[in-house]
Amino acid sequence: MADDGSSQSQTIWPLVKFSFQVKWDDKELVFQEVTGLSSETQVIEYRGGNSKVYSTVKMPGIQKFGNVTLKKGTFKGDKDLWDKYNEIKMNTFKRSTITINLLDESNAVAMTWTLTNAFPAKITVTDMKSDANEVAVETMELAHEGLKLSS
Repeated sequence: MADDGSSQSQTIWPLVKFSFQVKWDDKELVFQEVTGLSSETQVIEYRGGNSKVYSTVKMPGIQKFGNVTLKKGTFKGDKDLWDKYNEIKMNTFKRSTITINLLDESNAVAMTWTLTNAFPAKITVTDMKSDANEVAVETMELAHEGLKLSS
């Protein structure tokens, strides 16, 4: 008898990455791609002058968070990203909490990444080519001060 998969564990299959949602201040925005969810801890190296060991001690230092890049198709009359970007005035932009949810096969939230104090740092308009057969895509880069994972 063929195995139809109904008796398999729910944890046996990894999540797919093509089903996700992005919420910016409780408003859901639709994106084609989200990249750059990363955190890095800088390494501090120290060696005391009287150390008998000829190497340094390594300690964890300050955390750094990479910018998150959001990509979406360009639609006639859709100015959501430009409106957010144009709100920036010399250090007076309202910083936002942005959540990125990875969804499971039933569209329920499986994992959530939260960006703290996020704001638009860069916006890029689509490139235009007369011989291309592609969708127009605009890109926004977000700077933020923290990345938290919850499930």
